[in-house]
Amino acid sequence: MCRGVARSAESVIVGTMLRTLSHLKNLKGKRVLIRVDFNVPMKAGSVADDTRIRETLPTLKYLLKGKAHVIIMTHLGRPDGKVVPGLRLNPIATRLQKLLGKPVKKLNECIGPAIEKEISKMKDGSVVMLENVRFHEEEEACDVGFSKDLAKLGDVYVNDAFGTCHRAHSSTAGVAKYLPSYAGFLVEREVKFLTPLLTKPKKPLTLIVGGAKVDTKIGILKNFLGKANYILIGGALANTFLAAEGFDMGTSLYEKDKLEIARDILLEAQKKRIKVLMPVDAIVADEILENATTLDLPLEDIEGNMKILDIGNITRLNYISIIKKSKTVIWNGPLGLHEAKPFAGGSKAIAKALAASKAATYLGGGDTIDAINRFKISPKKFTFVSTGGGAMLKFMEGKKLPGIQALER
Repeated sequence: MCRGVARSAESVIVGTMLRTLSHLKNLKGKRVLIRVDFNVPMKAGSVADDTRIRETLPTLKYLLKGKAHVIIMTHLGRPDGKVVPGLRLNPIATRLQKLLGKPVKKLNECIGPAIEKEISKMKDGSVVMLENVRFHEEEEACDVGFSKDLAKLGDVYVNDAFGTCHRAHSSTAGVAKYLPSYAGFLVEREVKFLTPLLTKPKKPLTLIVGGAKVDTKIGILKNFLGKANYILIGGALANTFLAAEGFDMGTSLYEKDKLEIARDILLEAQKKRIKVLMPVDAIVADEILENATTLDLPLEDIEGNMKILDIGNITRLNYISIIKKSKTVIWNGPLGLHEAKPFAGGSKAIAKALAASKAATYLGGGDTIDAINRFKISPKKFTFVSTGGGAMLKFMEGKKLPGIQALER
C-alpha cells in the first residue's frame, strides 16, 4: 500500500481540484509517462475487444499533437509478479499502432538501464509501450523502489486508467509521488459524470445490480440505501438474496456464507423504506448449453437440479416499469448468464429499456459493457458508460480512490 497519497476526500469527490491536461503546458520534448488500462479481452493471442484502447485515444492524440514523448504503461491479466509469455503486450501494441496510425515501439521490460536508454532515443511525437507492469510483483505492492524506477522514465505523469484507480499500485499511485501528475481526458470525464450521482442525482433514482458476488456489491448497496428510491437485483447476486429469504435455489450458484449479509441489507432497506425488488420468476435449465431447454418458472416452483440462469418475463416487466418512472438509473452487472443466448433475455430487455429511457442512464462494469456490445446497442444510447468495474463501484461507494487522490491539486 502506497503511503503519502491521501489528501482531502471532499475535493476528490467533487472533482474540482484535479490536475488535468489543461494544466499541462509546453508538451514538446517532454517525456510523458502515462498509465492506461489496456487490460482488454484476448482471443487466440489477439485483441478481441479494443473498447478500452479506443477510450484513451483522445488523450494519446493530444499528447502526440503536442510533440510529447509518450511512454505507455499498462497491465494485462493476472501474471502475479511473474513473466507469462501469453500476457506480453505485443498484440496490444500492434492494435494501438493501427488505431493511432503511427508506430508504437514495444519494449520487453518496463524498468532498468536498457529501457532508460531506449527512451532517451525517442523523438518528439513518438510512442513506446513498456512491458506488462504486473510482471513485477513490486507493482501491486506499490514498492517505493519500483515506483521510483518507473518515475525515472518520465518528466510528468498522466493517469488515464480509471479502471485501475481504486488500486494503490506503483503505476497508479506510487509514481505520482515523484512526478508532476495529471488526469487524462478519460479519468477527467469519469469523475465529471459520476460525481453528480453522489451529490445531486435526479429522483426517482434506481440502482440495478447484477453479477455474481455479494462482496463486490455490498459497498454500493449500503451507500445507496440512503439515496436510491428503488434497488433492482438480478444475476447470481439475486440468488443469494432469494436464498436468504428462504427460497429453494435448486443447484443455482449462490453464496451460502453471505446469507446473513444479504438479510442485513434487506432489513436496512426496509427500515429506510427503500423498495428492493427481486425476481419473482426465473429462466431455469438443468445444463448451461447454447441449445439448453429452458423454463420460465415462479420462484416457488424451483427445485431439484434446476439452475436459475436469468430473470423471468414477469420480473423483466416489473423492472422495466420501475425504469420508466425513474429519472436516474445506474446499472452495474448483468441480470443473467448473458454470454449464452438462452439466458441473455433479461439483460437484453433491461438494456433496451434503458437505451429507450428518457432518464439519465449510467452503466459500468466490464460484463455490463460486454453485454451491450453483444446486444449491438450503442454506448451512445446511454448518458454515460464507465470504463471502470471495481473502480466505478468503489467511487459510487463514496470511497477515496488512490489513483484519483494522487492527481489532486
